[in-house]
Amino acid sequence: MSGNINFNGWINDDGSENYKCRAWVNFNGTGTVAIRASGNVSSITDNGTGDYTVNFTTAMTDVNFTAIGVGGDGGNGVRSMGATTYTASLFRFPVRNLDNGLADPVFMNVTIFR
Repeated sequence: MSGNINFNGWINDDGSENYKCRAWVNFNGTGTVAIRASGNVSSITDNGTGDYTVNFTTAMTDVNFTAIGVGGDGGNGVRSMGATTYTASLFRFPVRNLDNGLADPVFMNVTIFR
């Protein structure tokens, strides 16, 4: 593969771009929130049951990024992620269980692409 790497991803020889993940985090959302592993995430803020903020170490270039997330309780319970706030320095989102109630996930994974 040839080209130059930059913060957005790879710039190919023909000028086209291949975008990469700009931030990611795997965390425990129960009790005291704990990050298991992450990239470009400085911290997680617990705003209440099923309400979290991912704080970026290095800000995004703008607010036009995509956040993808999935969570679970370690058993059969699935958690889905919504979106409430996008800024260059953070992403805030609710986590809901199958009956649409807010819930704290045991496992939560979020990736940010731009």
